[in-house]
Amino acid sequence: MAAHTSPETPLPVGEVSRLIGGWIDRLGAVWVEGQITQLSRRPGAGVVFLTLRDPSYDISVSVTCYRQVFDAVADVVGEGARVVVLAKPEWYAPRGQLSLRAAEIKPVGVGELLARLERLKKALAAEGLFAPERKKPLPFLPQLIGLVCGRASAAERDVLENARHRWPAVRFEVRNVAVQGVHAVPQVVQAVKELDAIEQVDVIVVARGGGSVEDLLPFSDEQLVRAVAECRTPVVSAIGHEPDNPLLDHVADLRASTPTDAAKKVVPDVGEEFERVRMLRDRSRRCLNALLEREERGLAHALARPAMEDPHRMLDERLDHVVSLVERSRRTLGHLLDRADSELTHTHARVVGLSPAATLKRGYAVLQKADGHVVRNPEETAPGEVLRARVAEGEFTVKVGE
Repeated sequence: MAAHTSPETPLPVGEVSRLIGGWIDRLGAVWVEGQITQLSRRPGAGVVFLTLRDPSYDISVSVTCYRQVFDAVADVVGEGARVVVLAKPEWYAPRGQLSLRAAEIKPVGVGELLARLERLKKALAAEGLFAPERKKPLPFLPQLIGLVCGRASAAERDVLENARHRWPAVRFEVRNVAVQGVHAVPQVVQAVKELDAIEQVDVIVVARGGGSVEDLLPFSDEQLVRAVAECRTPVVSAIGHEPDNPLLDHVADLRASTPTDAAKKVVPDVGEEFERVRMLRDRSRRCLNALLEREERGLAHALARPAMEDPHRMLDERLDHVVSLVERSRRTLGHLLDRADSELTHTHARVVGLSPAATLKRGYAVLQKADGHVVRNPEETAPGEVLRARVAEGEFTVKVGE
């Protein structure tokens, strides 16, 4: 239970430390896994002091054990080794310090490490972190390459020299980090995040030379795998040699078998590109020349036709026919007009001959009553009736006799 305190009734430091120690003493022994970062075996001392560190996080805890406990594994365990410790938490009240008292130490074998990596690999794959559709394509010609590698390492030299040999204008943003040991994971993760935050970096290469399974363990760490999966920049894994296959290879957008192979895959070869450009230029020139030659042959074939050699020939051939048709049309029209004129003359003569005026000119007269009615029968008139007589040159009145 929490102690009842107040500004007026505070607890002394010793009492607080004693209470903490009491609670810690109630804890049972636990199996703890970590990496030994410091080992102190003083001659004649009956106690061995260790510092056990979590490889994935910047967390460590002190461990003490009796010499006979450590001597049982002294031949296979040293600084940098991964171990599993059965220990009970202890509280050292005078200094207010927590430590673990180890009762048993077991080294973590390679087989067990590989089995754990396989389980982690399956778990991460089930989350989709290794899915092919998540892979980002690399740019054809990156302007700035981020490189994460060991300081003055062969991997750094291989990547820089081979990349610049292939494309001399390429630029690098290098982050030198620890590539093995307890500081490797946090430093590599920090370097990857820094390079990913730089807008100008087009691709990130994580490179390391070969090593044992234990040496390459940082590149199978879950924290690093998730950090690479979250990158917006394409990441190339170039860890170890061809047989090495850390989990970073699966989450990276491209796996290179070696750092040298990474340089070849990230930047193109300037000589090969010049040759490819030359070949494409020659191919374009051949295609264009073939097209021009084909069109020239077609044009020459068209120009060789009689109609194209003498364009006026067809017109000249048709000219006589047109003139003949025009003359024929004129003759036909003249005949039609002459015949129509003759028919019109005859019709006019008949019309004139049959017209009342012509009859009147021959001495005939037309008698009309006062209402204009033409007299055709003498019985239509009455004695003494005045009629109007029309003749060719005019008209006059007449009176019917009794």
